[in-house]
Amino acid sequence: MDLEGLRSKYAELTNEQAEGLWFAPGRVNLIGEHTDYNDGFVLPFALSQKAVVAAGRRDDDLVVMHSLELDETVEVALGDLAPGAEGWSAYLAGVVWALRESGAEVGAATLVLTSDVPLGAGLSSSAAIECAVVAALVDLFQLDIDPVERAKVARLAENAYVGAPTGLLDQAASTLCEADAGLFLDCRSLESSLVPLPMTEQGLEVLVLDTKTPHSHVDGEYGARRATCEAAAAKLGIPALRDVEDLQAALGELDEEVMRKRVRHVVTENARTVEAFQIAMNGRLADLAPLLDASHASMRDDYEITVPTVDLAVDTARSAGALGARMTGGGFGGCIIALCRTGEGDGIGRNVADAFAAAGFGAPEWFIATPSPGAGRLA
Repeated sequence: MDLEGLRSKYAELTNEQAEGLWFAPGRVNLIGEHTDYNDGFVLPFALSQKAVVAAGRRDDDLVVMHSLELDETVEVALGDLAPGAEGWSAYLAGVVWALRESGAEVGAATLVLTSDVPLGAGLSSSAAIECAVVAALVDLFQLDIDPVERAKVARLAENAYVGAPTGLLDQAASTLCEADAGLFLDCRSLESSLVPLPMTEQGLEVLVLDTKTPHSHVDGEYGARRATCEAAAAKLGIPALRDVEDLQAALGELDEEVMRKRVRHVVTENARTVEAFQIAMNGRLADLAPLLDASHASMRDDYEITVPTVDLAVDTARSAGALGARMTGGGFGGCIIALCRTGEGDGIGRNVADAFAAAGFGAPEWFIATPSPGAGRLA
């Protein structure tokens, strides 16, 4: 990551030095997919890949944003910030808008961005940007905002300004995670617990493989799943699908087969996430593998959010020696994760690449994930 280039670009734009560098990581969700907006549980961890912002205050009324990777600058007046903006700059401007909407005294700023979180891969590249900007503006304008509220501000930017109907999972992970740990988050109460993930000590590693099938949370499929869940909860007379106590009884009250399938995924995925938390807290990380497999089957068959590249990657990873594997992220493309024995992840990635080539798919990319700390100041 070119941090000197980041500083140089800031100085070029402003004729001043940046007041600091702030970062926030991408995340991978170990388990708990589409449970967040159903008031359920999730278990993500932060990645070493991150967004970094060089930032400083201005004495005019502009928010000046620059992307180092795109070599593009966008300016918007504070008074012109409004939901509905498009493009990469909306994720930065949206945070300024969200903070001001919440009553924070945030003024003009220059924000220069770089990121090595893969785009469209289900690793929360957008949340990384948002949470890095939140961290920067909180420090620059000396705001008293706790970590959970920071995550909420970032989510407001994504939901209301960008227009993506995501839950809090991405922003919470990017803000609250710590090194060598996952985050078990109750998406209703927002209570959280750090979950030790001593992968190396237990002879394990997590392969993250990007199928290079881009996805977007702003598209209609994600919103349709969420709307179906909300409609099902209303029919069942409960606040959210998290409140289903007897799955079979609930399914018996629903007439539409599609709705029954969506409910079954959410309820069983929630149970799997709670079980995964208990397994991890007991220090038995290898025992997570069957839960990963069951999660993928549920996303494929009941939630119907996988695609051929993702299914082939999961199947190949398992046949090549992964203990368990599943799609991770919102679906319709993106990444898979595979729980592997130490040293085997890269070979499993090569096996998937060979399977993709044989199937006529484009080449995937992969890395071994390192549970990393959440947002903060770099310099």
